[in-house]
Amino acid sequence: MKTVAIIGASPDRHKFGNKALRAFRQAGYRAIPITPHHTMVEGETAYASVLDYPGDIDLASVYVPPEIGAQVVDSLAQKGIGEVWFNPGADAPGVLTRARALGIRPIQACSIIGIGMSPAQF
Repeated sequence: MKTVAIIGASPDRHKFGNKALRAFRQAGYRAIPITPHHTMVEGETAYASVLDYPGDIDLASVYVPPEIGAQVVDSLAQKGIGEVWFNPGADAPGVLTRARALGIRPIQACSIIGIGMSPAQF
């Protein structure tokens, strides 16, 4: 089972950071909510940073504004997460350039669609 970090996870079921958490879980991933604003999201322990999660993370899906993404991308690289989905709104050119410079392979697309689902399902 692959582990995915949902950067910008939210308890608000209308937000994409929540929809992604549910979509990845339904698709068979271990989905880890990453947010400094909540301790639990969808019944899962939330972590302030990927660096706080004690296990390995295979990929990440980013749902934060570019100014936050620019801060987060260093921790993604430090954690060794090579595949990162930058969803619409999180995919600013500067963030993508920084990610590539750190050895991250950015994917500029909706990760929910990328796993074969529709955000409308959630």
